[in-house]
Amino acid sequence: MNVMSSLPSQIYAVVDQPRWVERLGGAGLRFIELYLRDLSEEDVRAQALLAQELAARFNVSLALNRYWQTAIELGYEWLHLGPEDLETADLEAIRTAGIRFGISTHTRQELETALACKPDYISFGPVWSTELRGVKLTGRGLEQLAEWRELCGDVPLVAIGGLTVPRLAECLEAGADTVAVMSDFIGHSDPEGQVRHWLDAVSEESTST
Repeated sequence: MNVMSSLPSQIYAVVDQPRWVERLGGAGLRFIELYLRDLSEEDVRAQALLAQELAARFNVSLALNRYWQTAIELGYEWLHLGPEDLETADLEAIRTAGIRFGISTHTRQELETALACKPDYISFGPVWSTELRGVKLTGRGLEQLAEWRELCGDVPLVAIGGLTVPRLAECLEAGADTVAVMSDFIGHSDPEGQVRHWLDAVSEESTST
């Protein structure tokens, strides 16, 4: 059973460069996470700032992955944290700054830890097997996604990992409020066309429920 989600959209794109905010936001996406890795602190700030400027231009709700100090400094609206980030992130400072945040979970222990932090959403995955930065990740399945839905209570749930348009309905039926998509956008030969494809699919699902 889906809950009343406070998330900006049922589609949540994860991108690795600011230019995707312009391309996908210009095509109609309204919720995008900037996922940066292996950059200097100066480069992270510069790319986070550029993404923020593009998000404002294209009316995109923007999340920054991991770099909570930068998110506070730049006044980000959303922040996404992994289980390992909880060891150092100052959640009180993040909340004081008015930033809403989500937490990735893969195991029951991670979920319990995340829920104790009272996040604005929980992310679960990978639902299907996928690859991230050259690392193969084994899918955990729709049954576990449905289990997470029950355990999360009224906390919005995001499904991620191996998502494609035909799999959208299965995720929503299992209880996801939003689906996070990376490779099906930034790895696609026609990203803008793929955005329209996803938006049409979400519209159809909304009409059928």
